[in-house]
Amino acid sequence: MTALTDRDRTEDRWDDGFIARSRRPGAGSSGPGAGGEADTPGGDGGGDTDEGSDDALVRAVSGAGNDGGKAPSPPISPEGQALRTRLEALRQLVGLSRTRLDGKTLAEAGRVLDEAAARRGLSAQHTVVAIAGATGSGKSTLFNSLAGVQISETGLRRPTTAAPIACSWSDGAAGLLDRLEIPGRLRRRPRETSEAEALRGLVLVDLPDLDSAVGAHREHVDRVLALVDAVVWVVDPEKYADAVLHERYLRPLAGHAEVTFVVLNQMDRLPGESADLVLDDLRRLLDEDGIALGEHDEPGATVLGLSALTGEGVGELRDLLAQFTQEKGAATRRICADLDRAAGRLRPLYVADGHPSPEIGEAARAEFEDRLAEAVGAYAAGLAAERAWRRNAGKACGTPWLRLWRWYESRRAPRTLAGLAALAVIGGSRGPASAEVPAEEEVTARQRVEQAVRTVADAAADGLPDAWAQAVREAAVRGADQLPQALDEIAVTLGSAVTAPSAKPPRPAWWPAAVLAQAAMTLLQIYGGLWLVGQIVGVLEPRLMPPVLLMVAGIVGGPLVEWACSIAARGPARRYGQDAERRLRQAAAGCGRARVLEPVAAELLRYREVREQYATVAAGGTKLSTTRE
Repeated sequence: MTALTDRDRTEDRWDDGFIARSRRPGAGSSGPGAGGEADTPGGDGGGDTDEGSDDALVRAVSGAGNDGGKAPSPPISPEGQALRTRLEALRQLVGLSRTRLDGKTLAEAGRVLDEAAARRGLSAQHTVVAIAGATGSGKSTLFNSLAGVQISETGLRRPTTAAPIACSWSDGAAGLLDRLEIPGRLRRRPRETSEAEALRGLVLVDLPDLDSAVGAHREHVDRVLALVDAVVWVVDPEKYADAVLHERYLRPLAGHAEVTFVVLNQMDRLPGESADLVLDDLRRLLDEDGIALGEHDEPGATVLGLSALTGEGVGELRDLLAQFTQEKGAATRRICADLDRAAGRLRPLYVADGHPSPEIGEAARAEFEDRLAEAVGAYAAGLAAERAWRRNAGKACGTPWLRLWRWYESRRAPRTLAGLAALAVIGGSRGPASAEVPAEEEVTARQRVEQAVRTVADAAADGLPDAWAQAVREAAVRGADQLPQALDEIAVTLGSAVTAPSAKPPRPAWWPAAVLAQAAMTLLQIYGGLWLVGQIVGVLEPRLMPPVLLMVAGIVGGPLVEWACSIAARGPARRYGQDAERRLRQAAAGCGRARVLEPVAAELLRYREVREQYATVAAGGTKLSTTRE
């Protein structure tokens, strides 16, 4: 038989027993689940473990899958699976948010996870209920009345209860009481009666006065209320509207209504219809506190009146606690309520008023790429490339005389207009030519890049919660740290390649024919000129017309061929310039994507993940759309 660890046993007991119970309409709450082990009167509370059903469950789990053929443990209930899903989502949420949010903002979520894990490791067969109230409310008297024996001291001296006292109706709650830090000398057992059997599994804790003048007493109250499964708030006709009770305890725990009981004690002091009037006013105050009341079979807090001194109404409370305990769902409801409260407080960190799409829009991407292309001078480079193509076409297809003249002009002015254009394109670079670039142009190019980064970061962060919007902007700024230098390198390597005077654009297939035609026109001019000179010197027979016509044909044909070539070169030159602009634009856009857009997109993906996890936590295990609120 496979051995089980203590952790396995406690996990199995929780999933198959504790969580699997149905919810009880009309229960109420106050503190995060915990309980304790009950001892015999005056005993020190040993670390008993649950017997009977727990042992059978351990044996069933141990034998599952073996040849013994023992039945496997029962499946996890939908409520238990939903709680597991929410806790796992909260754990993922905290893990994904640690580097994005302040640790203090995640402290409550971490506390909920810790307390839920601690409660899951303890007995699922017990329900820990605290009795809390103000000075003189009679909570200790009610505690003794439910136990059927004098356990908690009562009297006129205030405060009377100095430390939490526990009473357990069954064994196996030692771990729960250790968690509440209740020593063995303050752990008791009730009187053995037929009524006590119905409360089996109940662990009742009598707390000090919540308005005690002793600070240590109030600390005990706050600590235990944060760990118990449910709370019975005891009020009296004089102090049921006390501000300390409502503002410090009831109102903050309004979401724990299903594990909350509110008892109006000392009803014997109210004559006639006064009791009903006070109860109605108490319900009104609870409604103002935001506490749902469990009336008409609806889930919520239970409100009733009784007299612990005379016993009136105590039996009804005992029956309600018995039903509440037997359902064994109080700890689940308490943890769920804690999750709801934590989700409510975390909501501003994960959900903004807008409905953002966690991605960079196409318009923002296009604008960002346009600004980067402008920063590297992609348009100017395209124009320079187009001019270079047309210039080379003119050199190849122009008349020899015009080409000689251009050569002469180039000798007089080594720096051509195309060379100046190339320097302007690479104006922001840090390459060899950058020394001749005005500092103002370099500053302007850097400012354009910074403005482009700020614009796309603001567009991506629009509608996000403040913390995640800041994370998106920081990711963009970090990625853009070396972006201007990278763009400068692109401008040098690609921009100068198409704009430098030495750059040689490709030649189309019709260029040789145009060159031959231009050579033919030149030969006609030369031939006609030689023919005319021969006639002038008397070597040839005088015939003026033919040589003149040949010369005119060559002189007119040459410019016509050059003009036709310039017309034919417009389309290829434009395409060549557009291709050069596109290459430079794509290179700049790729650099921007790698350094800015991808880190921003990764941050948005992380936000989408935490948004989904938060939706799971807030929706009770049902995943919502990332834009649904």
